[in-house]
Amino acid sequence: MSERWFEGPLLGFDTETTGVSVEQDRIVQAALVTGTGSTTWLIDPGVPIPPGATRVHGITDEQVRAAGRPPAEALAEVAAALRAAADTGTPVVAFRAGFDCTLLSYELERHGLDQPAWERLAVIDPSVLDKRVDKYRRGKRTLGATALQYGVVHDGAHSAAGDAEATVALARAIGALYPEVGDLTPQDLHASQVRWHAEDAASLEAYFKRKGREEAVDRRWPLQR
Repeated sequence: MSERWFEGPLLGFDTETTGVSVEQDRIVQAALVTGTGSTTWLIDPGVPIPPGATRVHGITDEQVRAAGRPPAEALAEVAAALRAAADTGTPVVAFRAGFDCTLLSYELERHGLDQPAWERLAVIDPSVLDKRVDKYRRGKRTLGATALQYGVVHDGAHSAAGDAEATVALARAIGALYPEVGDLTPQDLHASQVRWHAEDAASLEAYFKRKGREEAVDRRWPLQR
């Protein structure tokens, strides 16, 4: 049997940010990890980092001013690495990819930089996979809780590199456990996740409606724009 996607090269991707708005917030740290190492970018976003964001990831205004890279330089390098993954057919793994990919896309646009060939990337999102294979499990589905569920070590939580490493390990664990996802090609898995995310979003929106909440849930994945 030929090598399955979870047995081969994967590129983990994660960001730490100034907040949770994909359109308005900025990246202060980005990481890409492979089986042989990782690259982390500390970025001076040019805007203050809110105290609430610093409490999550520990990155301060003083740190990024002293050691952070200019956004245009760092983000161009991140995009180039993702573009190279598209060229080589290496799947990119991100937990709740809709956030990181969409925020990066807006950041690249903000700085007049080329997008990383989103249409050619095969993205794997363990958050989407977990909801597919274990739909009715109760409890939190954060990266930390999901990693614990699958016995994945999550060192360095809320650092971009630590989260990306755990995300890759989580994707491999789910792929190995569930042939429904593990036996698909990266391209077919990407297409399936587009559908699964949309179905899950529709289900969540219907739940909100039953509770009297008119709240829209974005059905797009991995780019929500």
